[in-house]
Amino acid sequence: MRADQPPAPNLLAGIGDEAATALTDQITAVKRLGWSAIELRTVDGIALADLDAQQFSSVLRAVRAANLDVVCLASRIGNWSRAITSPFADDMHELDVLAQRCHQLGTRLIRIMSYPNDGLPHSEWRDRALARVTRLAERAAEHGVTLVHENCAGWAGSNADRMLELVHEAGGASLRLLFDTGNGVEYGYDTHDVLRRILPHVAHVHIKDAIGEPGDAAYVLPGEGQCRVAESLRLLIASGYPGALSIEPHLLNRPHEGIQAAGSDAEPFVQAGRRLETLLNEVGTPAALDEPDRSATTGHVTS
Repeated sequence: MRADQPPAPNLLAGIGDEAATALTDQITAVKRLGWSAIELRTVDGIALADLDAQQFSSVLRAVRAANLDVVCLASRIGNWSRAITSPFADDMHELDVLAQRCHQLGTRLIRIMSYPNDGLPHSEWRDRALARVTRLAERAAEHGVTLVHENCAGWAGSNADRMLELVHEAGGASLRLLFDTGNGVEYGYDTHDVLRRILPHVAHVHIKDAIGEPGDAAYVLPGEGQCRVAESLRLLIASGYPGALSIEPHLLNRPHEGIQAAGSDAEPFVQAGRRLETLLNEVGTPAALDEPDRSATTGHVTS
């Protein structure tokens, strides 16, 4: 897949380090599902932007040898570990590195967030977040890549009005939205309701599900939790969403939070992928799309 081409409609992928630490095991997990795409975040516990040239060359060779498309690079830019008062130079540097690696890997999408607060008044937090994302989007445009902001940590993370403001105020063609089906439980909002608001701006999708309450989310297989995953998939299909669906199940590994199981047991990751396939076949049939109060117009979706 060339970097100037969008993914095939509803291409299925997964964030590899949710399956295993080592890239070889990440690739094996995706291949077990019979899928042709992967999303990259860390390799051997190292963030993609922190790999040296030799390490990254090994990643590039392995991905090419496996004949996998890369749908997105999940960065740390503006995420839960980098508050609004953190050094902005770190984010600009990470963007510069990942933009180059996007072109080498054949993708144009880089996941970002919008900076958790650090005791600032709301108006100052907002202004700083918008200013930072504006500068990032301008740099992304120079590199020919697109930033996708996730409904997760940061000023615009859990509020549809702020997500839309971010896109309109800081964006242009180089800033779109990443919709994660499962983030609402942890952050206290209904993700499906948010999707209805932001749908025209969504360029990438993560799939997970959860039960619990804010600050105490427990993750489950897609469709078994509170996050209305099937409804969101139905809405995406009905809208003609052409991008990738990338599983981030949080069932065993959460490397970005320091949660990593020993060994390379990718079974929970594979189970989440199988469940996504089942949900897509269930909600993608004409009968499912014609349920009352649905506005779907597209047909059957398979993996």
